[in-house]
Amino acid sequence: MHFEYQVDGGNFSNAGVASSQFKKILKQLNVDPGLIKRIVVALYEAEVNIVAHAYRGIIKIDVNIDKVRIALIDEGPGIPDISKAMEAGFSTASPKVREMGFGAGMGLQNIRNNVDQLDIESVVGKGTKVEFEVNLG
Repeated sequence: MHFEYQVDGGNFSNAGVASSQFKKILKQLNVDPGLIKRIVVALYEAEVNIVAHAYRGIIKIDVNIDKVRIALIDEGPGIPDISKAMEAGFSTASPKVREMGFGAGMGLQNIRNNVDQLDIESVVGKGTKVEFEVNLG
C-alpha cells in the first residue's frame, strides 16, 4: 500500500495531521501498538521538521507485510552539517518556532531512536530527504 501527504512549511496548525491520519491506518491494519508508537513518533518528528524548516514537502509511505518505509522530501534551506544536526539539543529553529514550543533539537534524535534504518541526504539551498524504515516482523 502506498500513501502520500503534502506538508506546507510554516503551517503549524496542520503539523501532525499526516502522522495522525497514518496512525489510524496502522491501527486498521492491526499493526502491533508498540510498532505503531515508534512509527508515529518518527513520522511526527520528521513532519514537524518540514513545517518548521522547509517551504513545503511531501511524505511518501509504503507499507508491506514486512516493513513500513517512509520518505519525507522537502524544499527548503537544507542541512549544512547532518552529523551536527544529529546531536541532541542542536537546533537551527528560528526564535518564532521555539516560541511555539518546537525546535528543541531532539527531532532527528527521536527519529533515529524509533526506527530500524535511517538515511538523511541534504543539499544546502535545495532541500532535505529523510528516509526511514521500521520492520514489522
